[in-house]
Amino acid sequence: MDHRHRPVLPRPPRPLPRGVPAVSAGAAGTSVRTTDYHTAGEPFRIVDTAGAGLPPVPGDTAAERCATAIGPGGSGTAPRRSPLDDVRRFLVQEPRGHAGMYGGFVVPPDDDGAHFGVLFWHKDGYSTACGHGTMALGAWAVDTGRVAAPDDGDAQVRIDVPSGRVAATVHRAGGRTTGVTFRNVPARVGARKVPVATTLGLAEVDIAHAGACYASV
Repeated sequence: MDHRHRPVLPRPPRPLPRGVPAVSAGAAGTSVRTTDYHTAGEPFRIVDTAGAGLPPVPGDTAAERCATAIGPGGSGTAPRRSPLDDVRRFLVQEPRGHAGMYGGFVVPPDDDGAHFGVLFWHKDGYSTACGHGTMALGAWAVDTGRVAAPDDGDAQVRIDVPSGRVAATVHRAGGRTTGVTFRNVPARVGARKVPVATTLGLAEVDIAHAGACYASV
C-alpha cells in the first residue's frame, strides 16, 4: 500500500481572522506575528521567521536548521536551549498556547526546487514531520500570495521539512481554497515484532518511518 497520499480534507484549512501578535520572550516590547490555522480539528501556528523579524537560523537545509533550533543540549527541552527555542516555548505554552498546540518556523528552502522550508514544533520540542501542518502551510502559502494559484484548479506548494521534501496540492474553486492533499516522503517498515517491556508485560511492536518513526502494537 502506498501511504504517501493523504485524503482531501473534509474542510479546507482556514486561518483565524487575523495574525496573532505576541510579545517575544527575548526582549520586552518586541512582537512576533503569527498566523493560526485550523486544520480539520488540529491547530497550527505559522511564524515566518523573516517577516517576524527573527534572526536567520544557521544551516543549509531544514534538517540542519532544525538541529540549530534544538540547540546543543540535544532536545528542545534541554537546559542549553537555543534563542529560537525561547520563542517556540513562548508561543506554545500557556497562556498563548496549550498542550495540543503545533506550529512551524518558516525558513528558506534547501534549494530552488522548493518554495520554502519549515521547522515543525510542538509543546515538547521539534518534529521531523507534521501532516496537518503541511496542509496548513500549503493553504497559507496560497492564501498569502506566496505561491501563485488559479481561482479554479490546483496549485502545488513544495516544502522542505527536516525529513525531506513534501508537496502540498492546494485545491481551489471560485477563488477559495476548498481542500489540500499532500505527497509525503516515502514510507518504509523499519522492523517487525520488536519486543518491548511494558508495565503490563512484554509487547511486540512494528516500527515504520513516514517522515517520523512510529511504533504500532
